[in-house]
Amino acid sequence: MEVRVYYEDTDSGGVVYYANYLRYLERGRTEFVRARGVSLQDLLELGYQFPVARLEIDYRFPAVYDDLIRVTTTVLEVGNASFTLGHQVLRVADNKLLTEAQVTLACIGPGNRVRRLPVELSRILQGGRPETGQERPADAGEGEA
Repeated sequence: MEVRVYYEDTDSGGVVYYANYLRYLERGRTEFVRARGVSLQDLLELGYQFPVARLEIDYRFPAVYDDLIRVTTTVLEVGNASFTLGHQVLRVADNKLLTEAQVTLACIGPGNRVRRLPVELSRILQGGRPETGQERPADAGEGEA
């Protein structure tokens, strides 16, 4: 997934404010799942929520105003009630690695109680196809969200 850095994303020095990378990672996760045929909105309506349980992030180089950046997402681990994704944020112009992160999301339901991952989500996170029988998009492998 590619994103342009706008003025609103930067601090007074013209570099992306550190917390805004979390927004880019969230968008990357959402698009990663969407590209594989699963709607997080549909899962929300079924009572599933996926809060961040753990985040590890390394800021290597700053993105600056007007940079075009790419957020990539890969699956690192899938458990019964959580999953961990790896993210990279790269500057498109020179493919420079700007930020790396690992994010673990828990699966909870009503009353914020831990629950098993939905079968469909677990399947696609493990590299399977959506239950509908649809083919996965050509770009649905690891990599760009």
